[in-house]
Amino acid sequence: MKITEIVSLTEKPNLYEKGTSFMWTDPHISKQLLQVHLNPDIDLASRKKSTIEKTAEWILETQQNDEKLSVLDLGCGPGLYTEFFAKKGHKVTGIDISKNSIDYASKSAKDKGLNIDYQHASYLDVDLGQENFDLVVLIYTDLGVLFPTDREKLLANIFKALKKGGVFIFDVLKDIGLKDKLSPKSWEASKSGFWKETPYLALSESFLYEKEKVILFQHTIIEPNEDIETYRFWTHFFSQKDISAMLKQQNFSNIKFREDILPESGLWDGNNVIFTKCEK
Repeated sequence: MKITEIVSLTEKPNLYEKGTSFMWTDPHISKQLLQVHLNPDIDLASRKKSTIEKTAEWILETQQNDEKLSVLDLGCGPGLYTEFFAKKGHKVTGIDISKNSIDYASKSAKDKGLNIDYQHASYLDVDLGQENFDLVVLIYTDLGVLFPTDREKLLANIFKALKKGGVFIFDVLKDIGLKDKLSPKSWEASKSGFWKETPYLALSESFLYEKEKVILFQHTIIEPNEDIETYRFWTHFFSQKDISAMLKQQNFSNIKFREDILPESGLWDGNNVIFTKCEK
């Protein structure tokens, strides 16, 4: 492969230009992600165990009464929040696109005697039904990695799935210090690692689209036979005004914000994250 070809692969793409590969369903990568999810001491695929418990406690405290709720966790991963809610006696459904995560979550729930309805599906495509849930949660800034059209579609489906007076709680990244959140160009040559169990070269970089408040985190993976895969993660940042406008367009009301749920530990925690509670 010529150097000029590699250079062209790493040029700044047009906004929302898709990559060639999808991380969450890749058999090898999804196994690596599951292990990161389950590490209670790091804030990567999931937040630290102590932070998850504090967040889940706050979510339940926002509810108006002590009645048992019908809860939907979108992007539930290996069930770290769903199990917390189920242990409190709530009826819980979890949806995730990763089969590895759902398989782990299902086995864990069975081993612990928890009755949780897990579904292996993309929450963008599955039918969430109508007026099925008292509470819907979408945690770890998932909403901000969706394309705007997908975000609008999901919000409309969540609104429809909530019972009258039902609550939707989610978190997004705040639109501050975007230039500080850019990651420098880097490369990794590995015999086996996160991206592949076979040898590869990984070229990683990020690009800021300042007007749209978007950062692209891009990873180009080159294999010895010169097969190339490009993973693109479009990450959106929001103000409270942005969030209000987005939710009001879908008829959500009683919109409230919290920026003190997470501990201060870096550019991706504390007041860099906005938690939002809204109602149907």
